[in-house]
Amino acid sequence: MTTETPLAYSIIEAAKAIGISRTSIYVEIAKGRLRVRKVGRRSLISDADLKAWLAALPNKTST
Repeated sequence: MTTETPLAYSIIEAAKAIGISRTSIYVEIAKGRLRVRKVGRRSLISDADLKAWLAALPNKTST
C-alpha cells in the first residue's frame, strides 16, 4: 500500500496535517505568511506552500 502526499489541502485538512487550528491557518493566510489558492469558493493550500511555511517557522532554542 502506497501513501501519497496530496498535491493540495483544504483549510481543515492543512490544519489537521500540521496539528494547528483552522483559526491559526486563517491568521497565517491573513498575515500573508501562508499562500492560499482559490478554486471557485474552495480555498486550497498546496503541499509545497505548506512545507515552505513550516520550514520558515523559527526553531525553538533550548534554554
